[in-house]
Amino acid sequence: MEFGAVLQCDPPAARTVQLAKLAEAHGFSHLWTFDSHLLWQEPYVLYSQILHETRRITVGPMVTNPATRDWTVTASLYATLNEMYGNRTICGIGRGDSAVRVGGGKPTTLATLRESIHVIRELANSRPVEYNGSTLQFPWSTGSTLDVWVAAYGPKALALTGEVADGFILQLADLDIAEWMIGTVRAAAKAAGRDPDSIKICVAAPMYVGTDRAHMREQCRWFGGMVGNHVADIVERYGTGGVPEALTDYIEGRKGYDYNEHGRAGNSHADFVSDEIVERFCLLGTPEEHIAKLRALADLGVDQFAGYLQHDNKEETLRVYGETVIPRLRQAITATKVSA
Repeated sequence: MEFGAVLQCDPPAARTVQLAKLAEAHGFSHLWTFDSHLLWQEPYVLYSQILHETRRITVGPMVTNPATRDWTVTASLYATLNEMYGNRTICGIGRGDSAVRVGGGKPTTLATLRESIHVIRELANSRPVEYNGSTLQFPWSTGSTLDVWVAAYGPKALALTGEVADGFILQLADLDIAEWMIGTVRAAAKAAGRDPDSIKICVAAPMYVGTDRAHMREQCRWFGGMVGNHVADIVERYGTGGVPEALTDYIEGRKGYDYNEHGRAGNSHADFVSDEIVERFCLLGTPEEHIAKLRALADLGVDQFAGYLQHDNKEETLRVYGETVIPRLRQAITATKVSA
């Protein structure tokens, strides 16, 4: 299993770069950030500095969207970073949440998302693409590579993911829901004639290493509120059928959401999220508890766990993962083998 860290682009920018460097030092392979240009600093500017000050880590948004940037501009950003730093970027994309809603917009259609994935991926992989009636290609880009991973919850979005995505981002760590969603994506891939196992699976959720259960829950309760925005969209579109009750039941007490508090510990619009939901959706507790849940996720086919660090224990959690959790989840290799 690979490991990623998920950061907000809060000022000062140097702090974000510092945490990215710390993540790499502790063995994380990916550094993801929110992409909401009104709420936080511009991630692609930060990516350039992070890549400059690191050697191995891959960077990308969790997640961008097709609405707030021209797709060709997005592709050019990736292709430029890849030329500068050696193909160390990845694109997480979805229909749009905070980045579009803060400005009064709405998530894009799935048809728009599907088309944007194709345009961004082709251009950022140094290939030509048909766009707005013309064949476009970056004349300066050669050898750039970019995978596009799709964040999804609803049945149709999951199907789209299976049909076209290089990877699937599931933003919660509930084992039962993860099993259903991963199965749905893989079934869609198979129906589309793809190898279901070719799609990488990333589970993203808050990770907090500690022993004070009540404090950890309060620090991570915001996440259930964030997920609730997407679940509310699903319920509005499909009703309560078609997705697991475990995903839809918990939003019954949801009364609204203030994006000024989006993704932040202490979010006052997440009080409807129960302690049980926080425990199910997140990874909390001792290193052994984290390892046990990560192994269960690995058994479901999860290739990467990306841990959100929107809490007050960032450095310690990174340290414990680097020294204890990540080594335990790697395949054991011995220097010598004793002959029988």
